[in-house]
Amino acid sequence: MTILTLAIPATLVGCGSSSDGDAGSTSTSPPAATVPQSSTAETAPTPSAPPKPDVEIPAQLPTELVITDLTPGTGPEAAAGDTVVVHYVGVRSVDGSEFDNSYDRGEPFPVVLGAGSVIQGWDDGLLGVQQGARRQLDIPADLAYGDSPQGDVIQAGDALTFVIDVVAVIAASDPADAPEITVEGGPNVEKIDIEDLVVGDGATIQAGQTAVVQIIAFRADTGEQINSSWESGQPLTFTFASGDTIAGLELGVDEMKVGGRRKVVVPYVLAFGDAGSPDNGLPATTDMVLVLDLIAAY
Repeated sequence: MTILTLAIPATLVGCGSSSDGDAGSTSTSPPAATVPQSSTAETAPTPSAPPKPDVEIPAQLPTELVITDLTPGTGPEAAAGDTVVVHYVGVRSVDGSEFDNSYDRGEPFPVVLGAGSVIQGWDDGLLGVQQGARRQLDIPADLAYGDSPQGDVIQAGDALTFVIDVVAVIAASDPADAPEITVEGGPNVEKIDIEDLVVGDGATIQAGQTAVVQIIAFRADTGEQINSSWESGQPLTFTFASGDTIAGLELGVDEMKVGGRRKVVVPYVLAFGDAGSPDNGLPATTDMVLVLDLIAAY
């Protein structure tokens, strides 16, 4: 099994759907022109993208950002620093010529609002959006690419129109929100033990979905904390039921609902086996305790 770095100093899970590369430069490409492609194990079907929507171009070219909610969403409103995961289609506002869409790729595109990784029209236009919403953005050239042509379609001075489906809104990590959990050390266990600390009120995670999890890891023998994604500022993401993570994590989130929190005692045979992970503070043949918060599933 390959090991994936958690966006925190240790490596606790197998390599999932993380990827490298830029997520749409504000000056060199449309918002998702360099979306990396990830592979999903055959054991976990990849959720299909919704049908690509038709785009109704504006009657007049926008001179300022125009935001139109075509379908309302639910849940928290996206704020600066949050990650918004979307499907989208983009066209020239003047004639409707399509230059990019994520639906055909079948892979949603994550955007950290306010990070400057996308055009300003997206950073501004996705503020306040909610999960499940469909939003149209009519963006003037000065909030898109200005006088810089992009690819074969976008011309200098083009206004752009996007229809965007919001798959998930993931709040920025705040260490102050981490649960205060004390783990009492104890002997190894023979079976995984799962305790619901908070039952989520969202949807139940399904095979093939991307799980977004805040995780705190402890040595089970001493109760010592060895890792925390809350402190790193970046939740863990992986493809659920793909076999890309340690078995104890897969079992720990199975049938979990978004918004839930679980304490999972993981036998070492379902974690890192006999060898443990000494570089990360987990000795050989040592069980783990994981405290998991399922932030999103999409």
